[in-house]
Amino acid sequence: MHNKIIKSTAIILLISVFLFIVSCETKHEIALQIKHKDIQIDFDNNLFSRIRTAGDQSLVLGDFTASETVTVDGKKIKKFIFSDHKTETFTDAIGKGKRHIIIGNNSHLKKEVIINLYDEFPAMAVFQVRYSNKWNQEMKVESWTNNHYMIRSAKTGEKPVFWSYQSGSYESRPDWVLPLEKGFEQENYLGMNATDYGGGTPVSDVWRRDIGLGIGHVETEPKLVSLPITVPHKNQTELAVSFTVNETLSPGMSLHTLHTFVTVHTGDYYNALTEYSRFMKRKGINCDQPPETAYEPIWCAWGFRRDFTIEQIYNALAKVADMGYEWAVLDDGWQTAEGDWYLVKEKFPRGDADMKALVDEIHSYGMKAKLWWAPLAVDPGTDLIKNHPEYLLLNEDGSKQKISWWNAYYLCPAYPEVQQYTKKLVKKIMDEWGYDGLKIDGQHLNLAPRCYNPEHDHTRPEESVEATPDFFKIIYNTALSINPEAVVEICPCGTAYNFHTMPFMNQPVASDPTSSWQIRLKGKTFKALMGPRTAYYGDHVELSDGGDDFASTVGVGGVVGTKFTWPVGAAEDSKHALTPEREEKWRKWLRIYEDKMLPKGLYLGHLYDIGFDKPEAHAIKKDDRIYYAFYADSYEGKIQLKGLKPGIVYSVNDYVNNKNFGKVNNSSSVIDISFEQYLLLEAVPQ
Repeated sequence: MHNKIIKSTAIILLISVFLFIVSCETKHEIALQIKHKDIQIDFDNNLFSRIRTAGDQSLVLGDFTASETVTVDGKKIKKFIFSDHKTETFTDAIGKGKRHIIIGNNSHLKKEVIINLYDEFPAMAVFQVRYSNKWNQEMKVESWTNNHYMIRSAKTGEKPVFWSYQSGSYESRPDWVLPLEKGFEQENYLGMNATDYGGGTPVSDVWRRDIGLGIGHVETEPKLVSLPITVPHKNQTELAVSFTVNETLSPGMSLHTLHTFVTVHTGDYYNALTEYSRFMKRKGINCDQPPETAYEPIWCAWGFRRDFTIEQIYNALAKVADMGYEWAVLDDGWQTAEGDWYLVKEKFPRGDADMKALVDEIHSYGMKAKLWWAPLAVDPGTDLIKNHPEYLLLNEDGSKQKISWWNAYYLCPAYPEVQQYTKKLVKKIMDEWGYDGLKIDGQHLNLAPRCYNPEHDHTRPEESVEATPDFFKIIYNTALSINPEAVVEICPCGTAYNFHTMPFMNQPVASDPTSSWQIRLKGKTFKALMGPRTAYYGDHVELSDGGDDFASTVGVGGVVGTKFTWPVGAAEDSKHALTPEREEKWRKWLRIYEDKMLPKGLYLGHLYDIGFDKPEAHAIKKDDRIYYAFYADSYEGKIQLKGLKPGIVYSVNDYVNNKNFGKVNNSSSVIDISFEQYLLLEAVPQ
């Protein structure tokens, strides 16, 4: 008995010692606090940090983490002993602010964390870290990580605990906005995740009901960063910015990270993206206000597929015009091959004259003409490859980078001859043939891989990556120089759009959505990044749930479109035929779209949380009215109409079904409703 007591006591003592050691290892005493108006960053003596909101009601988002690290010779270096802190005021192109320089050291490296806090961005902190080799030998720096933070659950019992915005591009074409569960992880590498899937917006965001945390980079060119999100525990999510460098650092030399950022926000990811976009505008990345033509409804001939006949197009045009569509799009199938872009003789026996005649026919109905095109792609065996093999983007081993969808290869966007060849094609399409707009299509458009073609004399293989937006700038500027009202649509087929290319299109699109949910979340994302009046095209309605969900496009302020075929029986696949029943529905929704013209309204993305609010809700202010859109498989209960102007009484109407829900005001804005799929409301001041 005595021995058992001794053993038990020894075990308890060992456990106590273990817990004491663990507690000592995980205890973080605050060495420094960096305070901004709405965000605060706490550093400990090892320069681990955590994020919290600022002010009297400061809220700690998570535990201390090794937030800025560097991997040298296979070892991740986390701890740097805090040694100094300096501050200075500054003014740059972004604005006025306060700069903090935090210095730490270990035996071989000096670390300087430079944090810029801008007066006009009270919830954001911009980082750059400098690592200096103070050893007497070279060291190989493999990668660095900035802004690695943890966010813990609010312990409300609400499920899911977290929602996220993620911008990696993958062949599976995942949702950009999704809930998080234990065990989830996604790298969100913004380089190539497949042979022709890459690029994205350099922001990751995680939010819970009460607070959100966003990170990313603010460079003016695409960079091959990763923005990983992991959920190691059901009540804990981690996110970071990581970058591979593989650079040798000689004694006395320094390495600088990219400029990265962290921001806190309330509401959903929309608020993080609008602040990021506002910051990037200060750095010169700005989207034009769309022309009036970008808001006009669209009919696309893709319902007839690639093997269409010219007779099918001609026979459908009268019905398209009669329905009220103002754009007619000739889709894939007019060309002999990607790269050569010769007209198919069976469809255009007189060549250019027949193409011009088709455009004239579209114009004769009072419609505008848009042409499908897939630049940067070239098929094997084409004249372009035979005559100009030097145009190709090559991998490091000298092989060609494949574009899987068309069994094609990449052209290099950074090669001047490719740029000039492309510019001539735009002039031919719009000047000679008379097209009013371009439908630029293909997942490969979102980002080009690294190019190792020796004939291009790249100083770095990443030049092709960074030149992708400039390539589209040439297309955009050329098109608008020919026709200032031209519509340039870029559809990178399910990828998470390259933010740096956004200024060089005036019509983003849902880009082959796999659900109505994707149509809505993409609409909210573009309104955040490109502006609340962006002419976002919801893509062919036939791609929505049930093939007829106009409400998802209309309710988020999107431009409507269709790929119906007519007359019934004209296409081998009758799935998209405009039957009398469909025609009645299509006409109804087109009247609603034209009557409300919600894309020209101010999208109020901050009012509702797309993840946590049930039912899902969106709001748009147009003139003195506010339009609401609610979505759920089925819902019965109360909803709140947010954003009403104080002192005004509004009459609330279901403008699809012509039903009145009575009157509300700012202090009494809750109504009882019941609906399936959607409910679209209009609040009209009395």
